[in-house]
Amino acid sequence: MKFHFLFLVTIGLCSTPVAAETPSTQTDAAKAGYEFIRSTPLLPTDFDQETFDAVWQEWPEPLRSKAEKATAAERRKMAFERYGLVEPPDGDGNGPALGYVDDGQGGWVMNCLACHGGQVAGQAIPGVPNSNFALQTMTEELRLAKVRLQKPFASKDLAIFNLSLGSTNGTTNAVVFGILLGALRDADMNFVEGSAAPPRTDHDMDAPPFWNVKKKSRLYCDGHSPKNHRVLVQFMLLPVNDAASIKSKEDDFRNVLAWIESLQAPKYPWEIDAELAKEGEAVFNDNCRDCHGSYGQKETYPERVIPIDVVGTDPLRLAALKPTDRQKLAESWMCHYGEDDVDLDPAGYVAPPLDGVWASAPYFHNGSVPTLWHVLHPDQRPTVWRRTATGYDRNRVGLEVESYENGLPSVSNIAERRRYFDTRKPGKSAAGHDFPASLTEPQKAAVLEYLKTL
Repeated sequence: MKFHFLFLVTIGLCSTPVAAETPSTQTDAAKAGYEFIRSTPLLPTDFDQETFDAVWQEWPEPLRSKAEKATAAERRKMAFERYGLVEPPDGDGNGPALGYVDDGQGGWVMNCLACHGGQVAGQAIPGVPNSNFALQTMTEELRLAKVRLQKPFASKDLAIFNLSLGSTNGTTNAVVFGILLGALRDADMNFVEGSAAPPRTDHDMDAPPFWNVKKKSRLYCDGHSPKNHRVLVQFMLLPVNDAASIKSKEDDFRNVLAWIESLQAPKYPWEIDAELAKEGEAVFNDNCRDCHGSYGQKETYPERVIPIDVVGTDPLRLAALKPTDRQKLAESWMCHYGEDDVDLDPAGYVAPPLDGVWASAPYFHNGSVPTLWHVLHPDQRPTVWRRTATGYDRNRVGLEVESYENGLPSVSNIAERRRYFDTRKPGKSAAGHDFPASLTEPQKAAVLEYLKTL
């Protein structure tokens, strides 16, 4: 089977505010990297402002009628909520969302902050996972708006005919995007006409927080890739970008990595029981430190890969990325033609650092667990859940959610179904990481309090 992929990928409400930006050590390189992300269109335009302003006409009732009666500003807010878009911290309520760049003609071009620039309790934080992003739904409805407005399709509009962009809001099929884009190129990043599509297993992933990258020497949840700036360019690999244009951005992506590594985890902004947290630190160090590291004045991070039969979390992501896919990365310009160490067959998943873990819900690589309380209570994780738009659960520390233990409610609209996370679906299991089951309830409460301090 031959393919010419012309799709684009970069792949309780609280009264106390969260800092709008994560603190960072802003070197000149880091500042340049952030400016590059926020201002440089690297890919074709997804849609223009006129289409976005008119997309409400494709919404189901009664939402469409409500939007018809609303002001333009109110409709923008409704659209941002429906699609999980975030107003930039320095925005004025006009133009592209955080995660998109203006192409200079009113067009929106996606960048990495679409998935890695979210909100916590309604406040934008570049580098936090966007746990609301509804990429599939937004693409489908914008495509309908383009038909009505007689505007040309963009790359993702064509891709969704045979590729899932994300079956649950807040997660995307990002690994498969990378596999397919990589298949378009030879080792030197030249576009190969008529490339054969490799076998694929679609599955959704939760974007990790950027601020933990500085602690790592390797990337991705299985740690197969070395951490280098070239790997970051892989989502530029659409045919519109030739090898020369990709390589010309190398210094820019050095700066992007510098910005990512400059980010500091946001501090928990609400009250913490210091005495209980101190008790939790001791429990954490006795039970969790060997995998997740230690924190405070003498920080450590072991970057351990936990075998899949030990951690027991959903194995689909590990199996979906084949040794041949990793080998192609290893032999390419992105990994210096084999000089960088690529793990072709990882044994499991990397236990991540837990800095700012209070702000990075949902949890596990597939985003299947909505709060830290549920991480600590494996037997009480919800089967089906849906988060509120901007709510934060300060008691359970994570997303404010509604749970549905009898399964998915009767919902006829497919866009509405994507708001529900169903852990019974392939790749979405919330099982595994059963280690906290050995703790007593007082110990779990103490650990939960301690995790707020990281």
